[in-house]
Amino acid sequence: MTTRVWDYLPEYETEREDVLDAVETVFRSGRLVLGPSVEEFESEFAAYHSLPHCVGVDNGTNAIVLALRALGVGPGDEVVTVSNTAAPTVVAIDQVGATARFVDVHEDDFLMDVDRVREVVTDRTRALLPVHLYGQCVDMTALRAVAEETGLPILEDCAQAHGATQHGRLAGTFGAAAAFSFYPTKVLGAYGDGGAVVTADPEVDATVRRRRFYGMADVYYVVETPGHNARLDEVQAEILRRKLTRLDAYLAGRRAVAARYAEALADTDLVLPAANPGNEHVHYVYVVRHPERDRILAGLAERDIALNISYPWPVHTMTGFAHLGYGTGDLPVTEKLAGEIFSLPMYPSLPTGTQDTVIDALREVLDRL
Repeated sequence: MTTRVWDYLPEYETEREDVLDAVETVFRSGRLVLGPSVEEFESEFAAYHSLPHCVGVDNGTNAIVLALRALGVGPGDEVVTVSNTAAPTVVAIDQVGATARFVDVHEDDFLMDVDRVREVVTDRTRALLPVHLYGQCVDMTALRAVAEETGLPILEDCAQAHGATQHGRLAGTFGAAAAFSFYPTKVLGAYGDGGAVVTADPEVDATVRRRRFYGMADVYYVVETPGHNARLDEVQAEILRRKLTRLDAYLAGRRAVAARYAEALADTDLVLPAANPGNEHVHYVYVVRHPERDRILAGLAERDIALNISYPWPVHTMTGFAHLGYGTGDLPVTEKLAGEIFSLPMYPSLPTGTQDTVIDALREVLDRL
């Protein structure tokens, strides 16, 4: 049986009764769209972040799209972000008609090099979009200083950072708004797609809320502002409500898996992930580095271990973003990392035996390089 980087079935076996009860609760409620489960999840997810507002949406990409529009970003504008991210971050910028402007990342933590942000800010820049990649926060103290200096709002991409903190403050609470994804692999994952925007700004909240429902607000069938259908599903919201109560347990499980990797692989020549000072890492994925990455993956595949690369192709090198004007060599650290990184299996219900199998196989492959 092939070992993979993620599997929801062990968790489902443990939580099956609650998941099915969530479905039954919604089906018997008489409300299948924008009903009490969405409302209650929004309230509870906002409270988890000690923020007044949360809007549930259909996926993390639309969470970024709607938040950008609520911040006034549109055609002709620029948004500063990174290329070392999942493509949806940049797809969302493109979707609102804006242009992504990239800064390189730090080699040791894979995160936005905030010292380079000022270099790409122009009079067309309308927002800063840091990506809290792999489970830990960008240096938000430094980025907030840039935002204050330039007058630009920060939209945090928190798709990979549910529950991560920096100096005790949760990811998603540093900027004007934050976008979350609840794709099944996420730290807080649904059984399908889902997303949310959290904010302290009532105007951002109201705008996202209208735009996720065709642009309608107080009067049904009356469109007040351009929008589209981006509603969070009631079933997914009810499942997320229940899983939110277990989020701290999921975080503890991920950190335990990460600690076992760190101990078992400390004497190898792999570069292992580490939390920056002040950060609490949630290990959405456990990303390691090695210059012989491709040979390692090939050796593991021979042992029925199929690992993942997050991400093998930097966004700025993709043909779909050729219009942004970047090419190979423009972001050297990002490009170097893309040739060396790979992810080990990481999820809180990862069986110890499976993790040991991966560790033993990885050590064997490394020894034969």
